Amino acid sequence: MRHLVDAHSLIWALDDPCRLGTRAIGVLEDPAKRIGRRCRNDLGTLHQGRTGKAFPVSAFPHLDGKALVDLGVVVSPITLVVAEQQMSLPFHHRDTFDRLLVAQCLVEAIPIVSADSVFDQYGVGSIWE
Repeated sequence: MRHLVDAHSLIWALDDPCRLGTRAIGVLEDPAKRIGRRCRNDLGTLHQGRTGKAFPVSAFPHLDGKALVDLGVVVSPITLVVAEQQMSLPFHHRDTFDRLLVAQCLVEAIPIVSADSVFDQYGVGSIWE
């Protein structure tokens, strides 16, 4: 089964694996499960919690193509189907990137590896603890 991997999960997997939930570790360590699909746009600007502070991906030099390959992560483009799904979502959450993740999960019927509970509001399966 494929999973979508939220940006903070990737950062923590590389920088501070102790911050990952037990189930998240299981998915990221299992080669059969850890393939994630992720929007490159969201990796370009990472947000720190709910503060709204944005960090360029260059602030994380270890998050390069090799690191993604080592984790078994495949970066995916935003398709028209995903964009259309995002536009039809209710406004439980206004973060554009999170809404794109929700849309991708719904379109592909895949869960997300994330500590963020906002995905539950959209019926997306979140894997963490």
